[in-house]
Amino acid sequence: MLRFKKLDIFIARQFSLLFIGTFFICQFVLMMQFLWKYIDMLIGKGLSMDVLAQFFWYMALMLVPQALPLAILLSSLITYGNLGESSELTAIKAAGISLVQSFRSLIVITVMLCLCSFWFQNVVGPHANVELSKLMISMKQKSPELEIPEGIFYDGVPQSNIYVQRKDLNTGKLYGVMIYRMTESYEDAAIILADSAMLQSTAEKKHLVMTLWSGEWFENMRSQDFGNTASVPYRRETFVSKKIVMDFDGDFNMADAGGLSNDARGKSLEQIRVSIDSLNHVYDSIGRSYYRYAMGTTYSVPHMTKSDSVKAVAWGKEKSMTLDTLFNRLPLDKKQQVANAALNQVQAYASDLDFKSMLTSDGDRIIRGHVIEMFNKFTVALSCLLFFFIGAPLGAIIRKGGLGFPVVISVLVFIVYYILDNSGYRMARLGSWDIWFGKTLALAVLSPVAVFVTYKANNDSTVFNIDLYRELLKRLLGMRIKRHLYAKDVIINLPDYDKDLLKLAGITADVKKYEQEHTLRSLPNPVTVFFKYKLDHEIERISEEMELLIEDLHNTRSRQLIVELNRYPVLSVKAHTRPFERQWLNGLSAVVLPLGIFFYLRMVRFRLRLYKDLRVICQNNERISRQVEDIVKQRNKH
Repeated sequence: MLRFKKLDIFIARQFSLLFIGTFFICQFVLMMQFLWKYIDMLIGKGLSMDVLAQFFWYMALMLVPQALPLAILLSSLITYGNLGESSELTAIKAAGISLVQSFRSLIVITVMLCLCSFWFQNVVGPHANVELSKLMISMKQKSPELEIPEGIFYDGVPQSNIYVQRKDLNTGKLYGVMIYRMTESYEDAAIILADSAMLQSTAEKKHLVMTLWSGEWFENMRSQDFGNTASVPYRRETFVSKKIVMDFDGDFNMADAGGLSNDARGKSLEQIRVSIDSLNHVYDSIGRSYYRYAMGTTYSVPHMTKSDSVKAVAWGKEKSMTLDTLFNRLPLDKKQQVANAALNQVQAYASDLDFKSMLTSDGDRIIRGHVIEMFNKFTVALSCLLFFFIGAPLGAIIRKGGLGFPVVISVLVFIVYYILDNSGYRMARLGSWDIWFGKTLALAVLSPVAVFVTYKANNDSTVFNIDLYRELLKRLLGMRIKRHLYAKDVIINLPDYDKDLLKLAGITADVKKYEQEHTLRSLPNPVTVFFKYKLDHEIERISEEMELLIEDLHNTRSRQLIVELNRYPVLSVKAHTRPFERQWLNGLSAVVLPLGIFFYLRMVRFRLRLYKDLRVICQNNERISRQVEDIVKQRNKH
């Protein structure tokens, strides 16, 4: 039985207060981003307050599932950052409560938020999306004089396509205007060109009046059959100023939702399932009809009896006749006629297949959109839990509260998630990736991150220690690690110079003996290196004795001796013997030839480095021995 203690209630209260604040902040940021995208639909349209209120209300409801993961990430990070900054987290751990145990109440809250996110996406979100889409379509059709874009044809006015080269927002004038008008009949087609124009709505908002200056009017005179002639009579008119009236309902009218039936975002999970079944049924029937048509026309096989087929096979074996032979027997005009007929037939087949592929590909796109939305309802809900297990451990690690550093980390994590999720969505929508792979990509990439930071935070391990990662990178790349020894301000025990002189002489003798026994400048045997390597305990012993000597001499007051100690190289005692610690990794790297060559050359490099380092140690020992002898002589004089 799950029992909440006072600590759980305390942490839950801290998290809840922060979550409410961060949720509204995230919701506001997402709404502003959405509003900035469609700001042109709202400005200057003369929309009433109730329409704007509906727009913002449905927009807020639609963005709730997107705001929840970011709010959970930010609030959990700040909560544990505050606990760590005030040393309350240290007290919790000192009481024997691990970090994961302190998550209990917040995990319950996060799971409830996951269910809330799924409910919003399955119940509230579809209705809000449909209503918002209807509002956006209706607002787009209102006041087209402000909606006409530059450089493209605008078809928002019925029976007209309007092209504007440039607009003057201050005066409302349009420059470089081209209008293509056409009703249901071809005889009313007209093209109007004008240097400038002014578009205004009438007082009753039922018509548009366009005043044109310095232009030409081209209009068809009568209907013509396209197959009889290529020329169509028209009249041409040049004008200085002219007004045309176009039918347009400028009042705000709510659009019909019938055109949104293929939008999966406006459907619940059950509706998506039903739509996928119906779409598969429809497009499967279309595919079967296309197949039957193709088998009956292009790939048709004439019906033959068994005896006729046997005769045809026998005749084909007896006669050495090919299609090329038959074609070459034809006269030149017949050859041209046959070739043209075949070409026309192939082009007709290709055009027919292109048209059919457009229809079937459109069906595939609609079905993929429904499946993507079905996956999206689950992935967005699960992202709430994922972001909690990223935010809370990171807050415990950085131990900084407030809205400074936690906000930066939250934004970076969310940007990574957004890029991965958006990339997966686009690739899945295009059909380049499987839908399950594209929609789970972000979760799959960030889940190991959540496990890693949770493990590190629970074990009080350092994650943001730059020096640690720098040293690790140097070791992987085989870069040298320099010593950084400084003179101590307070020295308790001075070095034992007499023993150190003996150690220096012993290390020098051991190094020279090691150089004689090991040919470091020669290439190692690949079989020995990868499959039968032996540990080099001798160089490990020499390195350990040298480090103890350096540690003892570091207590000296001589700054010159400190300089000489910093010249000692840090020996790599294993890299010259084998690539890895484990035998199976060495064998695997040898089998994979490029890796084997890389690690073999790396090992040769470390052998040469060890050879140079040993010579540097001998030279450094001689200099330090002389300095130590001078120090001992001065000490004996006093």
